[in-house]
Amino acid sequence: MSLVVREELTNDEVAAALEVTEEAAAADGVRPMGESALLRLRDGAGAVLAYDGDALAGVAILDGDAGELAVRPSLRRRGHGRALVTALAGQVESLNVWAHGELPAAVGLGGALGFERFRALWKMARPLGGTLPEVAVPAGVRLRTFETGRDEDAWVGINARAFADHPEQGRWTRTDLERREREPWFSPEGFFLAERDGEPVGFHWTKVHEEDGPVGEVYVVGVDPSAQGLGLGRVLTLAGLHHLQDLGLPSVILYVDESNTAATALYGKLGFERRSTDAMYRNSR
Repeated sequence: MSLVVREELTNDEVAAALEVTEEAAAADGVRPMGESALLRLRDGAGAVLAYDGDALAGVAILDGDAGELAVRPSLRRRGHGRALVTALAGQVESLNVWAHGELPAAVGLGGALGFERFRALWKMARPLGGTLPEVAVPAGVRLRTFETGRDEDAWVGINARAFADHPEQGRWTRTDLERREREPWFSPEGFFLAERDGEPVGFHWTKVHEEDGPVGEVYVVGVDPSAQGLGLGRVLTLAGLHHLQDLGLPSVILYVDESNTAATALYGKLGFERRSTDAMYRNSR
C-alpha cells in the first residue's frame, strides 16, 4: 500500500477517483461523498490517493475541515481507509469525517481511530403522487423564479443570513453558486424566490437527479431572518413540490440536520419520512 498526496489531480487521476466512488456507491447503496466533495474531486482539487500496487484503492478529500473518502470494494479490509483518514488528519488542526449512511465499516473505523459522532443529517423522502396542499402566498409577497445573471448576489446574501449558524451552507459564495449553475441539472425554472417590496426574502432551490431515479430534491430552502413568521418555509417548499410533481417525478428527497427540529417537523407534516442518516464524526483525541 502507498499514499500519494496531490495538490491537484490529473485528468486520469480524476477519472480513476470517480470510478472508485461509483464502485463504492454501487456496492454500498449510498454515495460515499457528498455533492460538494464530489464537485471538488471532479474539478481536480487536491486529494490523497491510496494505491494497492498499481491499482487506485481509495481517495480522500478535504472540504473545509470535513473529510470524505471512498475505498474500492474489492480492495477493502487492507488498511486503506485508516491510512486515508490518518493522512487527512495530518492536514488540519481538527478533522471531521462524514460517514454517509452510517455504514458499519465506517462507524467501526471511526471508533477505532478515536472519533466521536456529533452531528447527523437525515435523508427524508415522500412520494409525489396524490394531491399536494395548495400554495397560499402571504399578502405582500410574490413568488417568481430565479434569473441567472441578476439574482446571484441577492441569493448569496439571503443564504448567508438564513444559514448564519450552519457550518457549510452559510459559507457559500457567488463562486459556489455559479459552479452549480454550470451543472447539467441546474434549472432556473425550479429555483423559486419569495419577494417582498421588490426584494428577495426567501428561496427554494429544487434539483432533479437523473442518475439515481429520476427523483426530485428539495435542494435547499432558506428564509431571510427579516421575513421569519410569515410561513414562507412552508410556502416555498410547497411551490417546489408542485413544480417537481408537474415534471412527472415519482418522488422527492431532502437532507436536513437532525438538530433542526423546526424543519424536520415541517417536513414531517408535509409527508416526508426519514429514510437514512449521514453522520459526522470528529477526532476526540
